[in-house]
Amino acid sequence: MLRRVFGGLMFAALVAPALPAVAQPADALTPPQLIESMSNEIIHDVQSDPKLRSGDPKVVMQFVEQKILPNVDFRKITQSAVGRYWRQATPQQRGELEQQFKQLLVYTYAGALREVRDQKVKVLPYREPADATDVTVRTRVLNNGEAVQLDYRMEKTAQGWKITDVNVMGIWLVDNYRTVFAQEIGQKGIEGLIATLQQKNQTLAQARAAD
Repeated sequence: MLRRVFGGLMFAALVAPALPAVAQPADALTPPQLIESMSNEIIHDVQSDPKLRSGDPKVVMQFVEQKILPNVDFRKITQSAVGRYWRQATPQQRGELEQQFKQLLVYTYAGALREVRDQKVKVLPYREPADATDVTVRTRVLNNGEAVQLDYRMEKTAQGWKITDVNVMGIWLVDNYRTVFAQEIGQKGIEGLIATLQQKNQTLAQARAAD
């Protein structure tokens, strides 16, 4: 089941972290402004950088570390995906889970960069109250005339708005990984989940090296 869900959620997994930093401070932008600016900038960056477009994992990892992760609360995404088992994990296990989950998304994201062409992003009307600290920004990605649903959950932190989940065509990334992770932990424990993520990353790394 783990492999099947990983495959089915590949596109969702890619999008969650695939958001670059903007020129303005993130805390100076409203959530829809931040999403629109970031989404359009990533398309521009990939189109103008052949190394990114090739999906080279090393180049992608550097891009993610420098321009993407500052806008994402990845610790919270990992914690939410692990769910109630997070409380049982040691600090070392939590760090390993976060690192392996991030690596998984980077490898899968690297392959999707080749598909970036002339997509456009449209932010739908936004009606959240001005004092909200948890919001959902709804967008549509226009791809060859087809509008793909892409929504973001965001939370306001001391460092500005951070992305905590993403919804692709009605599927929330965290909810689906929580189901997968819970099954894996139930069968093999937390160390078993870490081992499964490591194996998946090794497989993806070998596949990328063979390209």
